[in-house]
Amino acid sequence: MSANAALHRDAPATAVALIGAALPGFETLLDQAVASVRQKVLADGKISAARLEAEQHAAHGLAWLATYVMALRELKAYGERLQAEERYGAVEDYAIRIGAGEYAAQILGGIPMSQNEIVRLSALGLSQKAVAAAESEAARALIAEGNTPENRARLVALFSQNQGLASVGDPGLDETLEAIRSEMRRFCEAEVTPHAHEWHLENSYIPLPVVEKMAELGVFGLTIPEEFGGMGLTKVSMCVVSEELSRGYIGVGSLGTRSEIAAELILCGGTPEQKATWLPKLASGEVLPTAVFTEPNTGSDLASLRTKAVKDGADWKVYGNKTWITHPVRADIMTLLVRTDPDAAGYRGLSMLIAEKPRGTDADPFPVAGLSGGEIEVLGYRGMKEYELAFDGFVVKGENLLGGVEGQGFKQLMQTFEAARIQTAARAVGVAQSAFDLGLRYAQERIQFGKPLIAFPRVADKLAMMAAEIMIARQLTYFAAREKDAERRCDLEAGMAKLLGARVAWAAADNALQIHGGNGFALEYPISRVLCDARILNIFEGAAEIQAQVIARRLVEG
Repeated sequence: MSANAALHRDAPATAVALIGAALPGFETLLDQAVASVRQKVLADGKISAARLEAEQHAAHGLAWLATYVMALRELKAYGERLQAEERYGAVEDYAIRIGAGEYAAQILGGIPMSQNEIVRLSALGLSQKAVAAAESEAARALIAEGNTPENRARLVALFSQNQGLASVGDPGLDETLEAIRSEMRRFCEAEVTPHAHEWHLENSYIPLPVVEKMAELGVFGLTIPEEFGGMGLTKVSMCVVSEELSRGYIGVGSLGTRSEIAAELILCGGTPEQKATWLPKLASGEVLPTAVFTEPNTGSDLASLRTKAVKDGADWKVYGNKTWITHPVRADIMTLLVRTDPDAAGYRGLSMLIAEKPRGTDADPFPVAGLSGGEIEVLGYRGMKEYELAFDGFVVKGENLLGGVEGQGFKQLMQTFEAARIQTAARAVGVAQSAFDLGLRYAQERIQFGKPLIAFPRVADKLAMMAAEIMIARQLTYFAAREKDAERRCDLEAGMAKLLGARVAWAAADNALQIHGGNGFALEYPISRVLCDARILNIFEGAAEIQAQVIARRLVEG
């Protein structure tokens, strides 16, 4: 047993115990909120899309309330695992206490859906009596003994004593996954972190030797079955790798997810021949993919997708435009969502193509007939580059219709969304951890008024809350991954992890920049990059508003 664990092994009222006592009241409150919002959006006994849209504040507030209750459950489960393993110590207790106390207080007082949108329980149609029932003696104790100045100061003091404690909330990984985490961290420290800011400032590609090293480490074949040349590991392993690579640089973390998305599509929807052809090449890094789904003026409204593919003999010819396509120049294949049946309304006419193309360069980005594009200059999330693409008779082999059957594109894409949102949540945790690392280091080293910044309570408070929220986001993310590995439906869990993780990453980056003061606003400081990188997480893989809408619909449908 470690000294840290021994410090709190006999604590009479751990944070875990307080959460356990308060949680039933919050769970009952959530059940009542679901019933109340359901009544707001019903029409003729069915969920009305129009009413759900009109009641977005209440519906999205319900999604956030459910996410907070899930967070409390997972904090409790995390603490219980550590206690069972005799690894529950002061750091964990203070972090859980701060995070759970703050989230309990926000449930009762108002949950921030964004910087200027606070949802309160009255907006969900909950009565004062229902709220009073949830505000039990245990809940009041959790709040009173949770996010206090003393607890924040103690947690930050432990960080200051031992930099290695800066990463709080690792989910009890086995030896294999811990080895993978360590290997990814060493790789980033040697090959990524020293150069990431330069790549960002120059808007340059992640160098191919770095990509090749990632392939050697098995990044691109983590979850691809061994029979197809992959490592056959779990979605939890994907979280470990995505988090650590994104902690080094989100562009590197996101390179790995390109192959994850493509492999998931082919595994779930491909023919045996397509799996045998493409999965080994994706696993080895021989083939780099890109996802080509979004169109101008449609965004998340995939039912309005217009890019079409028409038969030309045995092959397809593609016409239309796509936008916000990541890393298309250096990609060898595109998973391309198109409309193959113009007469089928909405999603029914969509199909997925595995579109082959040659790699391009900055000088000649698309050296193939029927495909052109222009770069979209972006604030952050660089290293791969974003493009708008134009297809004008671009040829795709007939054998590369995913699954060999038309009209399955939307269904095939939906099968990947759980994994995609889990990996995005893991990237968010990595970005948040990077911001925390930078903020902590600067606060320790920067001297003002004769003492380091970390000695000032408002600075220390920011770091304490950042650590607590990163821990919460990490627990939700790994819980969703474990559910996915157990082959249980986890769209709710994945959506909640992504929703919260994106907000936590932005808050961590913003607060870390604030700790840097004026220097944080200077391009030369890496925190300026991390802030820009964090901002995209609330937009891609489902904007926060879309994500909350999806969660709310699932909740009210039951």
